[in-house]
Amino acid sequence: MQETDIKKVLQQVQNGRLTVDKAVERLRDLPFEDLGFAHIDHHRPLRQGFPEVIWGEGKSAGQITAIIKNMYAKKYPILTTRIDPKKAAQIKKVFPRATYYPQSRVLTVVQGTIKEKGRGLILVISAGTSDIPVAEEAFLTARIMGNRVEYLYDVGVAGLHRLMSRKDKLFSANVLIVVAGMEGALPSVVGGLVSRPVIAVPTSIGYGSSFGGITALLGMLNSCASGVAVVNIDNGFGAGYVASLINRGE
Repeated sequence: MQETDIKKVLQQVQNGRLTVDKAVERLRDLPFEDLGFAHIDHHRPLRQGFPEVIWGEGKSAGQITAIIKNMYAKKYPILTTRIDPKKAAQIKKVFPRATYYPQSRVLTVVQGTIKEKGRGLILVISAGTSDIPVAEEAFLTARIMGNRVEYLYDVGVAGLHRLMSRKDKLFSANVLIVVAGMEGALPSVVGGLVSRPVIAVPTSIGYGSSFGGITALLGMLNSCASGVAVVNIDNGFGAGYVASLINRGE
C-alpha cells in the first residue's frame, strides 16, 4: 500500500465517509500478507518508496503468477527479475499486458503511467555487447522506479574513442551505472571523467582468468577513481535500485 492510499483512508475516516471497521479491513494486509509459500511485504512501499520485487529463479510460474495477482490488485508497479522464456509465456497467459524482456529476463506489469520521481538522468553504460543483459536489467529497474533513463552500449576500454565521442552524454547524467566484465576497467575511466556518482557492476563475462566476474569485481573494488561504488557480480537490479535512490535525492 502506498503512503497516499493510507492518507486517503484516514481522511475518509476523519470526514465520516468511511467507518473505522471498513478502514481496518482495508489496512488488514499491512504489514504483510501470507500466501502460504510467500509473505508479500505490503509495508515496503511505505518504508522504501517502492514495492517488493519478485525474484524469478527458484519459483514456479504458478507461484510467480499468484504473487503478481496479489500485487496487481494493490495497483503496484510489478518488477520480476530472472524469468526464463517458458515461465514468461505462462505468466503472460494470465497477464497479457505484461512485458517480457528476453535479453535481461525481466518481466514487468504496469498499470497506468509511472510517475517520474528522479531529479535527473540516469545513464547506463556497458563496456561490451555481451554485458547488455545486465545493463538492461539496471535500465529497466531504474525506469520502473520513476526515473528518466538512457543507455550507451559497447563503449569499453578496448576502443575508448567510442566513449569519448559521447562526453556530452556522460556530463549530462546525474547518476551513472557502468557495467563491465573482463578486467572491469571502464568504471574507473568514467569515474575519472565525471563529478557524479558512478555505480560499477561487474559481470561474469570473460575468459578463464576472469573467474566468473571475480576479476572485474576486484578491479572495481580497487578503483583509484573517487565516487565509484560497486555492487555484486551481474547485479543489474541492485545497481538500478541504488541509482534510483540517489537520483531521488532522498
